[in-house]
Amino acid sequence: QVQLVESGGGLVQAGGSLRLSCAASGSILSSNVMGWYRQAPGKQRELVATITSFGRTDYADSVKGRFSISRDTAKNTVYLQMTSLKPEDTAVYYCTRDVSDWGQGTQVTVSS
Repeated sequence: QVQLVESGGGLVQAGGSLRLSCAASGSILSSNVMGWYRQAPGKQRELVATITSFGRTDYADSVKGRFSISRDTAKNTVYLQMTSLKPEDTAVYYCTRDVSDWGQGTQVTVSS
């Protein structure tokens, strides 16, 4: 089992940027699909972005053009670069491996 630890969250003004990191305690195999989800208060957890072993990326429509997911297999780390942040991006962001292993989440708050 892999442990995932997110970091990089915080408070930022609208229009600002943040970079989230997800460090894995074990190996992120090239076959794993890594992803970021988020959950806002009173809402269901939703997909933000995923990246496959081939480097294919997918994004929620709400973040396309603003967020970018990447992975560094050698460092066992996945990143989520977030730009042009909006108040509606406020949520707890979770890292996942194969939608099976989950981190504890990191809070992102965007003020207007």
